[in-house]
Amino acid sequence: MARIVLPAPLRDYTSGVSPVEVAGETVASALADLVTRYPRLRRHLFDDGGRLRGFVNVYVEDRDVRDLDERLAEDSVLMIVPSVAGGAGRPVSSPFES
Repeated sequence: MARIVLPAPLRDYTSGVSPVEVAGETVASALADLVTRYPRLRRHLFDDGGRLRGFVNVYVEDRDVRDLDERLAEDSVLMIVPSVAGGAGRPVSSPFES
């Protein structure tokens, strides 16, 4: 079994459970098992076409994985990390500028 570590905002959809033990020989099958167990996660991870959303990053151990067909070792640890964007709507001056 592999484990998937979820960021705090997604734990609301797993009743606070993280990491989640999942079955699967590939990253794709592990993610499929995750959303089968916790169906409310599906729309946060996958688009309507079943593709991983562009802002969702998956790491196996400490490697960013783009190939969801990548095979997993029995004790793999996956981490889901949503991209973070944003900032101020206007330039902010630095307190170090004179």
